[in-house]
Amino acid sequence: MQIGLIGLGKMGGNMRERIRRAGHTVIGYDRNPDISDVKHLGELVEKLQAPRVVWVMVPAGAATQAVIDELKDLLTPGDVVVDGGNSRWTDDEKHATELGIKGIGFVDAGVSGGVWGLQNGYALMVGGDKEHVERLQPIFEALKPEGPYGYVHAGRVGAGHFSKMVHNGIEYAMMQAYAEGWELL
Repeated sequence: MQIGLIGLGKMGGNMRERIRRAGHTVIGYDRNPDISDVKHLGELVEKLQAPRVVWVMVPAGAATQAVIDELKDLLTPGDVVVDGGNSRWTDDEKHATELGIKGIGFVDAGVSGGVWGLQNGYALMVGGDKEHVERLQPIFEALKPEGPYGYVHAGRVGAGHFSKMVHNGIEYAMMQAYAEGWELL
């Protein structure tokens, strides 16, 4: 499978490598030209065969919105965008609507695994229409750990990032509890 990946920081760069190791073609874009495969988003889209899949791994909020705005003018009907950052789940609904007007699909993917994901795999919590999620299955299989666990199609658009939000809440509460316990000891 062929995929474009935007944002090649610590997680995005490791995701690119893990997907490539699984035998897929990844064309990566980053503002840092030293790690980017292409010079700009237009070139990334040109190099991908239609129907395209583009995975976005940039910070939530304004950065993600800027990339979505640029992609909706570059992509064509039948393409799919995946937001793998930590976007708010309500933003996913907005992005799906904005892209949907142009016939572009949208999937949100809460990704957990940090810098260890390259070796251990990533836990993926995915939201989106069944047809788009099924199309991306080879990429999800490449990213998740070996075995039956590490991936869930949590429901409609927004469900992936909502699940990731709950995941983060539990994780941070546990870290706080550990810290308070150590302080008492």
